[in-house]
Amino acid sequence: MKKVAFYTLGCKVNQYETNAMIELFIKKGYEIVDFDDISDIYIINTCTVTNMSDRKSRQIIRRVKQINPESLLVVTGCYAQVAAKELETIEEIDLIVGNTEKNDIVKIVEENINRKKHDKKIMMTDINKQKEFVDFGTITYTEKTRAVIKVQDGCNNFCSYCIIPYAKGRVRSRDLESIVSEIKSIVKKGLQEVVITGIHIASYGIDFKDSNIRLIDLLEEINKIEGLKRIRLGSLEPNIITDEFVKRLKKVDKICDHFHLSLQSGCTETLKRMNRKYTTEDFDLVVDRLRRVFPKVALTTDIIVGFPGETEEEFNITYEYLKKVKFYKMHVFKYSQRKGTRAAIMPNQVDSGIKEKRSHKLIELSNRNEKEFLDKYIGKTVEVLFEQEDGEYTKGHTSNYMLVNVKSKNLENKIKNVKIIRSEGLELLGNL
Repeated sequence: MKKVAFYTLGCKVNQYETNAMIELFIKKGYEIVDFDDISDIYIINTCTVTNMSDRKSRQIIRRVKQINPESLLVVTGCYAQVAAKELETIEEIDLIVGNTEKNDIVKIVEENINRKKHDKKIMMTDINKQKEFVDFGTITYTEKTRAVIKVQDGCNNFCSYCIIPYAKGRVRSRDLESIVSEIKSIVKKGLQEVVITGIHIASYGIDFKDSNIRLIDLLEEINKIEGLKRIRLGSLEPNIITDEFVKRLKKVDKICDHFHLSLQSGCTETLKRMNRKYTTEDFDLVVDRLRRVFPKVALTTDIIVGFPGETEEEFNITYEYLKKVKFYKMHVFKYSQRKGTRAAIMPNQVDSGIKEKRSHKLIELSNRNEKEFLDKYIGKTVEVLFEQEDGEYTKGHTSNYMLVNVKSKNLENKIKNVKIIRSEGLELLGNL
């Protein structure tokens, strides 16, 4: 029995696709082993969202042949898709496989595992010509107590800093029946929470020629599945949060009251240069809609600091705006030039030292906000889906994504009421 090891970088979409590839190999009789173990085949699912992602991918690639020089090394994912020629120069790689070809990964590996390795082979099509969603079928493999469900691929937005439309192509949505069938199979395995993910899930359904199904319609259908307890949404574009969307979402009783809204900047002028399709005033309306309808809602976001042309005045506008909105948590990124994007050649690139200072300031604000949000729950009882043991504790998340620890065992994949006794750092500690 041949052994296969996987390493995944990047987003939840990549994690889903890795799980799908693992399931394909298991069905063909392969043994899945840890990445640091001796394996016949190593598959690295790369990310390319930042230069740091590329560098991390290259570091992992070079580790493989140190573990087993005779192994077959396959590199796939977004870095492979946009930089195949660059990866061709790395001698350790045997196969470079595009994102669209992941569905045929077992066949590709079997056709190439015994060939002489004197030259690389690139298995890749032009993803910009891909019109249909590549469906892996029903995937139930997961190492966690929640399952990631990919419902959509690609993006049509072309934000000026982002390479992903070139790595993932245009918007392609998955058939609703296929999604529902997969979730029903997952629920039969005992999982109680699903995370709806994609490259741009707010665009779900816009490519359907013969139907008006959109994301809210999909969520309403998923909500009907018996045995499913929670539906958690991946990152959302603010523009989808209309009055009508929120009115219908309120009736989706399994929806988690945690929404990750992709803001990127708190300054409208900066947003224009980023080619984002909203203003901070638009975003205010979104926040108000969600907080009116979901009383315990936790709002998280992504923020880029040091975008080209971001002056001290623009950063201060962002800082004051973020103080006003008071997100539960912010993921702060220092702008990284991506070759092939419009922002990479914009004038007035920001010095790395300035980006570091701005990043530090926003992280401090995020940590204060998070601590304040958590402390409001001390003395209250919350419902927790427990996920994993960590020493003498078991930890899990509330519906609004607070991390809770209890000093108890044998709780994995169980939902329990927990009385919060205190906060420790940016986590909560409670008793059953």
